[in-house]
Amino acid sequence: MAVIGRKERSNLYLNSKVKEEAKKILSQYGLSLSDAVNIFLTQVVLERGIPFKICIPNKTTRKVLKEVREGKNIEEVSLESLVSEVKQGVNP
Repeated sequence: MAVIGRKERSNLYLNSKVKEEAKKILSQYGLSLSDAVNIFLTQVVLERGIPFKICIPNKTTRKVLKEVREGKNIEEVSLESLVSEVKQGVNP
């Protein structure tokens, strides 16, 4: 089912920080914000709903997210330490 039609102007209220960051990322794909919104809306029509899974965090996830935002329970890691852990797991 292709969705083809004339374009019309719409006004959207967007978070300005999110909008600017999204524009930077989309430009790497050669897309404008308008292109991305049209792609999203086309997928909504084709999927007959939001075209990706939306999850509400459970109690544990909400607690962890809150702690991270507060700077709690955060551990510094390096690429080297991660590689070492992987190697130890593969070749005990």
